[in-house]
Amino acid sequence: MPQSVADREITRTRVVEAGGIPTKVLTAGSGRPVVLLHGSGPGVSAEANWSGLISELARDFLVIAPDIAGFGGSIGPAGTVYGIKLWVRQVMELLDALEVPSATLLGNSFGGGLALAATLEHPERVDGLVLLGTPVGTFEMTEGLRSGWHYEPHEAEMRRILEIFAYDPALVTDDMVRRRYEASARPGAQDAYRRLIPEPGPAGTPIKGVPEESLRTITQPALVLHGREDSVIPVELAWRAAHHIPNADLKIFSRCGHWVQLERRSEFLCEVRDFLGRL
Repeated sequence: MPQSVADREITRTRVVEAGGIPTKVLTAGSGRPVVLLHGSGPGVSAEANWSGLISELARDFLVIAPDIAGFGGSIGPAGTVYGIKLWVRQVMELLDALEVPSATLLGNSFGGGLALAATLEHPERVDGLVLLGTPVGTFEMTEGLRSGWHYEPHEAEMRRILEIFAYDPALVTDDMVRRRYEASARPGAQDAYRRLIPEPGPAGTPIKGVPEESLRTITQPALVLHGREDSVIPVELAWRAAHHIPNADLKIFSRCGHWVQLERRSEFLCEVRDFLGRL
């Protein structure tokens, strides 16, 4: 029996073993699989990053939104070494556990870098890429990246950091601040985050994203989305990604910071639906 719209919009939460990590994952909808990979930062999770978007995308697609190892509800046992090899393995084993042969990977920031790494290592499992505010090549450390590492759990400090991410600080609500603060204040949460992200060096310290030369080997269709006023990942990196990925389209949003999916929500959904409809 076909699913009703109401059924497709139900978001289910489960824990799946993937990469040796009990992985919290949100799923909804049916049809073409789309994996939402969240960004990094204190208190981040799939739910925080994709709030309100999962049910919208689930009207047309099977949406899979995991908490990446080290974030949210996906914390590994003592001694877990977090890094790109673990994260790629976690994504692939999650697809295996959910019996999904291949999927489109939609990644925000760190999640976009993970989507690229997974594509380069397992191209047969990736149908397409949507990259939001994704680091590629080498660029200078930004204030947005630096502030997350030095963060100490406090609501006022959480608000300051989140307001760096958004072009319009009014987007940062009291509820958003409270939820992210409470998640970041869990025992050991910030220590875990610091093990994932290198300690920021002095001003001008280079940060390395996915090497540009490796992007030329990606054959999957890609959609690159970026906010023009992004102060976390410079907008110039979007042009680099679109220039080097052979089959990539690029869309730059004006008056938009690091959160395209929240700041330009309607346009984001239209772009993603149109892209996925063409795969």
